[in-house]
Amino acid sequence: MYNPRTIYVKVALEIIIAKLGLGGQNEGKEEEYQEIKELMVKKPCFVTLYKENALRGCIGTMVPYRENLLEEIRGNAISAAFNDPRFEPLKKDELEGLQISVDVLSEMEEIEDIKELDPKKYGILISDGRSQGVLLPDLEGIDSVEQQIEVAMNKAGITRKPGLVIKKFTVKRYR
Repeated sequence: MYNPRTIYVKVALEIIIAKLGLGGQNEGKEEEYQEIKELMVKKPCFVTLYKENALRGCIGTMVPYRENLLEEIRGNAISAAFNDPRFEPLKKDELEGLQISVDVLSEMEEIEDIKELDPKKYGILISDGRSQGVLLPDLEGIDSVEQQIEVAMNKAGITRKPGLVIKKFTVKRYR
């Protein structure tokens, strides 16, 4: 079974295992988690699941909706595993070989010029006032700013460029 290297991924894996009915949510660890300052702050995050190096689910928040990062990770892990509309809900037999990453987001900054972007360093949120598309940084196959913008626009169903608002953010990626 997958062996998380960080507390962030451990939290995500534990809640997925619990929701699959394969063990408790480690109630004894709750106090331990609450003593970890980094988990008690309000921050947005994305939880991404991979199976055999292919995307298996990814759900996140651009602003924190829950009490703290601990709960944000748990909620997004459940959504990535069981509610990502692009995939069937995760099954028990998929745990073997499952890999998880947790991206903790910085605050977003609106950009003035696309020269401020770097797809390896910054994720983006693109909005046309009705729809928005998000793309995390440093994704395989996304090598240029133009590619990053195009993929984010396609995800949102945005077809026009005038009036677009683009915000950038960084992430700390944990595996």
